[in-house]
Amino acid sequence: MIARIYSPAKTAMQSGVANTGFWILKYEPETAMLIEPLMGYTSDSDMKSQIAVRFHTKEAAIAFANRYGIFYRLEEPHKPKHRRISYSDNFRTARKQPWTH
Repeated sequence: MIARIYSPAKTAMQSGVANTGFWILKYEPETAMLIEPLMGYTSDSDMKSQIAVRFHTKEAAIAFANRYGIFYRLEEPHKPKHRRISYSDNFRTARKQPWTH
């Protein structure tokens, strides 16, 4: 069984950096999800897919995986691109895009 080590991105509802900056070791599912025929719920017979271990650093997560012989795949976090724009740019006369309102 292989595990995935990643740092989760902040949610779309988040503007700050709270609850970010940590790393998670989570097992990938070995089998496909099963659809329960009566209600349509999805289920999985793999108990390891429910395990998610949280670490403060990437190195601690890798050391944990190596200590217990867990094969892992490391996913580096994506850095967002920040564009510097100001509110007054909406009203410039030399706008690159036409005003549509």
